[in-house]
Formats: sequence, structure tokens, C-alpha cells
Amino acid sequence: MKYVNRSIYVYVSGILWMLFAFACRESVQSPRPVAGVPSLKPDYIGVTIPVGIAPLNFTVEESFEKIQAVIEGSKKGRIDVLEKEYIRIPEKAWQTLLEENRGDSLRITVAIKQAGAWKQYQPFSVYVSPYPIDYGLVYRLIAPGYEVYSKMGIYQRRLADFSQTALIENTLVPGSCVNCHSFRQTAPGKMSLHVRGDHGGTLLQQDGKLDILNLKTPETLSAGVYPYWHPSEKYIAYSVNKTQQGFHSVRDERVEVVDLASDVIVYDIEANRILTSPLLQTDDFETFPAFSPDGRSLYFCLSAKKQLPNEYKEIRYNLCRIAFDPDKGTFGNSVDTLVAADAMSKSVSFPRPSYDGKYLMYTLSDYGNFSIWHREADLWLLNLQTGETRLLTEVNSPDVESYHSWSSNSRWFVFSSRRGDGLYTRPYIASLDEQGHATKPFLLPQKNPAFYDASFFSFNIPEFVSGPVHLDVRQAESKIVGTYRKQAQ
Repeated sequence: MKYVNRSIYVYVSGILWMLFAFACRESVQSPRPVAGVPSLKPDYIGVTIPVGIAPLNFTVEESFEKIQAVIEGSKKGRIDVLEKEYIRIPEKAWQTLLEENRGDSLRITVAIKQAGAWKQYQPFSVYVSPYPIDYGLVYRLIAPGYEVYSKMGIYQRRLADFSQTALIENTLVPGSCVNCHSFRQTAPGKMSLHVRGDHGGTLLQQDGKLDILNLKTPETLSAGVYPYWHPSEKYIAYSVNKTQQGFHSVRDERVEVVDLASDVIVYDIEANRILTSPLLQTDDFETFPAFSPDGRSLYFCLSAKKQLPNEYKEIRYNLCRIAFDPDKGTFGNSVDTLVAADAMSKSVSFPRPSYDGKYLMYTLSDYGNFSIWHREADLWLLNLQTGETRLLTEVNSPDVESYHSWSSNSRWFVFSSRRGDGLYTRPYIASLDEQGHATKPFLLPQKNPAFYDASFFSFNIPEFVSGPVHLDVRQAESKIVGTYRKQAQ
């Protein structure tokens, strides 16, 4: 009997607490309508997002006491959020709402309370793409310094939520630099990663097997620098570079890295040998290789050699292509120029073909190839079927747009931009429709919209991965600090 009475007491108490909480929960009463949409931070107004993206938590630029958002699906579903600091959307309800409205849109109405009174903005739309996106992103977080290796690391972020985990950090081996991670067409089990410093080498992981390579030979300028996997998984193309860092004396230009010499090589993984061609080892500068999706062409950037330091602003790279036979491991006998950027007094960097073979995206700046500090750097799109190239006005900003990569289905691309504050690179995501038009890009969502304001790290080299990356950190440490390096021939 005591047990029954206690159960009734607990049940009634729970009901009373629910009624009390409901009665105390404030509702938006008779808000004053205002013209225009809110000034969102981050700006998610009119963006196109995939199913499987983390909630677009946001705030507004104005000060407020409370903020409300009503998120309604065009097909079905609704989420109401009332908060004091920022709109925090429940993850499970958000993912359900996206799935229910795939290929349609969401209508979001925002109201804020100021001086005890509510005002409501005009609603805005967010479009839900029918095309899926990959599992996650891998990027390097690094403070934007120049002289020494501060804390940095390679991290992976699951796109469906806010979870970020470290793959490898340079605190593992103090004084080192980890950079230039690369995957075979988003495959998480095929990864190349460079380590710079006293324990330098190239980590190569294939389906759990980890090697550390020395790609420097008497015939090459350096160890591998900028990598790109062949679709067959048999080869990785690298540039080999001798570079020099310099600092500008004018306020808006900070640092420049220029090639003193550079070539392109291809590493045959199974044979542990380096393949090259006299056409890729000239006195001119060859860099930033990228294989075509069918594996039968190698794109790269080519500039005529200039006298340094006097002519560093005359270094301009064209987008070029050479044939490659993956069966024989041989190159063609001629080099084709696809984009003569020097004729426009411009320079190409980071050529990245879409995996469906339709497009090639690249960065265009005034000179050189260190476009990450060039405010004029923009993204361009080359149609590989027609040869037409155009400025991607849909995604560019007045500040830097630089490194970029494609999703596995070639419907999404991620790129780094300094549009936020001119100092830190942040990852933005946009989609490409059937006609090759890009949608308005959106900033990678974070749990707290103030995340980027409080972060002292740049997001470098964002790469899509189609699944989680598994790297045995202890095995990697053993390889890095050890003296053995698999010497390429």
C-alpha cells in the first residue's frame, strides 16, 4: 500500500511540475512586425543545405533579452525554439525535419525581445537539397603565425553533429609540423600526410597499414609537398618544391611564399618508385598536381621561371595537362595549356577536378601560388566538356577564397575563406546544380554561433571524407620518432 501511495505521489508530482514549467514558459505575445529579415550570425538566410548537416544554430547582430525561432517544413514538421543567448536547435528534431523536407525548403521566422517587448522579422527560407553529403571533413587547425610551429593538428569533424576528434597533433612530436593531408577521392582508408621538422617524413596509410616514406632522392628537389591520389589507388602525384618565405612591407599584404624551383613527380606505391618526365622537370616551375577522375590525365600549374626577388610579382601559373598511362606508368609527349592565366595577368593555384569529370575548380590570384594571403584570390570553374571557364560569383567575397575540395558525388564543395575577419580562414560549403550554378555558401555550423569569434585557429585544407578516419596515434608516433624511412627509388 505504501508503494502504491508513493507511486501515485511521484506521478502527481511529475504532472504538477510539467504544468508549472509549461505555465512559466514564456510565449511570444503580439509581436511587433518589422520590415526585412534579421541580420543573422552566421548568415544562413537563403542557403542550400544537405540532409545530414548539423543544426544551423544562430543568433542575431542586435542585442536582445530573448530570442525565438519557428522552423517550419514546407512538406511537414515544425520546431519551436526559445532561448536567452542564441538559437540552439535540438539535433534529433532537426535531422527529422531535414529528412521530411528533402528536396524542398524550411521557413524560419525569428522574433527577439527587447526592453520587455517582442518584435518579429519577416520569415526567410533555407533550402534542403535532394543530394546527400559525405560523412565529414578533415582539416588542419593552425594559428596564423609564420616563424615557428605553434600548436597544430589534423582533425576530423562529423558533419551531422558537432563532434570533432584529433587524428594527429604536433604535440605528439614537439617541434614538428603536420600538414598536407590527402585522401583518395574521399576514401578514409587511403591517406597521405606529411610531417615536417627533425623527424620529417610522409605517412602513408592504406586500409590500416601505415608506412613512413622518404620521397627525397638525389634526382628530386625535395620530399613530396602537395599530394593528389590517383583514382586507381596505385599512385600519388606530388610536387617537389624549394621555396622561400618573405614578408611584404605594405599593410594589406602580409606574407608570400614563392618557388625557387619546383617539379612534379608521381609515386608508384606498390613498386616504391618515383615516376617523372622531362616535361615535368624543367627550369620552369611546375606545382599543384591533380589526376583526372579517369586517371588518364595529370593537371598541374606551370609558370615561367623568374628572377627572384625582383620579379616575384611576375610569377604567374597557367593550368596545364599532360597525358598519363596508369597501366604503364608513363607520361605523354606534350603539355596542353587549358587556362592561360598569364595572358590575363593572373595566376592559377589548387586545380581540383570534380569526381564526375564535368568540372575543374581552381583559385585565381594576381601572381604566385600562395593564394591564401591574397585578398583578390577567387574561385573559378572550368567546364571540362566545353572548355568554358568562369568566375564563381555565387560564392566569392571581397576577401580571400582559396583551398577547395569536392564531395564524393561532386554535388558539394568546401572552400576556405577569410571573409569573416580577413585574418582567419573558415570552411564554407556550397552545392552545384545540374547546370553548374553554385548555391549561396554556408559556414560550417558550430554548437555555439560565437565559436569562430573565440577561436584563434585557422581551418586549413578542408577535405571531405566518406567515413570516419582511423589512425593509430601510437603507431604513428613510433613511425615518426623512429629512424627508419621507406626510401623511394
